[in-house]
Amino acid sequence: AAQPRAAWGWPLAGSPPVLRPFEPPAQRWSPGHRGVDLAAAPADAVLAPTGGVVVFAGWVVDRPVLSITAPDGLRTTLEPVVASVPVGTAVSAGQVVGAVAGSPLHCGGGSCLHWGVRAGRDRYLDPLLLLAGARAAPPVLLPLG
Repeated sequence: AAQPRAAWGWPLAGSPPVLRPFEPPAQRWSPGHRGVDLAAAPADAVLAPTGGVVVFAGWVVDRPVLSITAPDGLRTTLEPVVASVPVGTAVSAGQVVGAVAGSPLHCGGGSCLHWGVRAGRDRYLDPLLLLAGARAAPPVLLPLG
């Protein structure tokens, strides 16, 4: 049985600006943005946004990815992240789990951290709605370049 949902925290220090908000697809196969892009620099420490177990740490196509499954079954995915913890590691919220990779760049010409959360196989959630306090700060959109 799923456990109660704990409050989540940011996967980067502080409250980083949101470069691109969550845009749910109309259908699971439709285009959309299945997470948020947060301002980050290469080598920035990446924190576990919630406690759980590292279920993936490796490459997907052309970028390093880290995934953590929480006790309530939600899976968070962070990219591009060079993991500092192996698969199977139990992590606590706020624990350093890796660093933002220098390349490839997820956000076109700039560096960022993509943070996605999924319930089940194909239901994506807005990670900002999981943050402690239940109400995330409104996104701050910054120009690219």
